[in-house]
Amino acid sequence: SGAHTVIAWGREPDVLTRLASGEAIGTQLEAATTRLTARRQWMVDHLHTSGEVVLDAGAVQKLTQEGKSLLPIGVVAVRGEFGRGQVITCVGEDGVPVARGLTSYTASEVRRIMRHSSGEIEAILGYIEGPELVHRDNLVLL
Repeated sequence: SGAHTVIAWGREPDVLTRLASGEAIGTQLEAATTRLTARRQWMVDHLHTSGEVVLDAGAVQKLTQEGKSLLPIGVVAVRGEFGRGQVITCVGEDGVPVARGLTSYTASEVRRIMRHSSGEIEAILGYIEGPELVHRDNLVLL
């Protein structure tokens, strides 16, 4: 008869406990891009956007040259229907796409607040999701 190994389950610390104590177990894999970069790449690669907003020259400059968020005052028209959190295309008055981003407002809300300052949003809608139509962290230039 040969020797037998007895494994006593529950006696050894489980893997999570060992990891929490700092023990190096296995291989750690890290993403090649940051989470923000990955989200921006997803927006760029989004082939079909839900709608678009047409921006005046001042808004185009704020986005492209100053790295600012898109405010409703810079929107001159809304095309299509989109919901909050969907990817929209921002185009200049010449129709050239400038950026894509995740909108904080629906198309119908944007139609009501466009050409108005951020300080007027709550009075117009009765609530405010934020002062930006598209926050710069949720925006990628094309």
